This record gives sequence, C-alpha cells and structure tokens, in this order.
Amino acid sequence: MSAKTAIASIVLAGALSSALATLASAGPLTEGEKAAAKAAHKEKCFGVALKGQNDCAAGPGTTCQGTSTVDFQSNSWKFVQHGTCASIELPNGKHGSLTAM
Repeated sequence: MSAKTAIASIVLAGALSSALATLASAGPLTEGEKAAAKAAHKEKCFGVALKGQNDCAAGPGTTCQGTSTVDFQSNSWKFVQHGTCASIELPNGKHGSLTAM
C-alpha cells in the first residue's frame, strides 16, 4: 500500500466516522429529555437557535435535533428558561416566539 493510498484511506475513515456521529446525534428528543426540560421549567422558543443547534422541529428538509440549516430559523426551536422567550432579541430586530414564525 502506497503512502498516498494509506492517507486517502485514513481521510475516508475519518469522514465516515464524523458522518455517523452526526447522524447519531440528530434524532428526535427522547421522552426523558422532554421530561427533564419540563422539570427544569423550560419552554420551546422558536427562531432563537443557531444553525445546527436547535432542539427539534427544524422544518422541511430536516429531521429534528441539530438539523436547522441557518441561524435563527423561524420554524426551529430551542428550550429556554420559562418566561424568557419573547424577551430574546434576534439580530433581525424580531424576538423569540412561542409558536413557529
């Protein structure tokens, strides 16, 4: 095996490993995660998550947790402290919302 082939194999293995790790973390929230968020007095706040950091409901073309495609995507949400969502200011002059925007 040449050095070039060995390096290509290592790069491919690393890329495959990263892709599998991403898929494993991009699933829907479990019932335990939902219950923990409610117990911690959290609420769903739409439009406040950064790209890839949403908790769920990232809209068409995405599966769920961690799949938002842009910062502050209006139909993706993140858990925030109860009662704070509407006071979160977004760069576009809007605020977080308790419903999809």
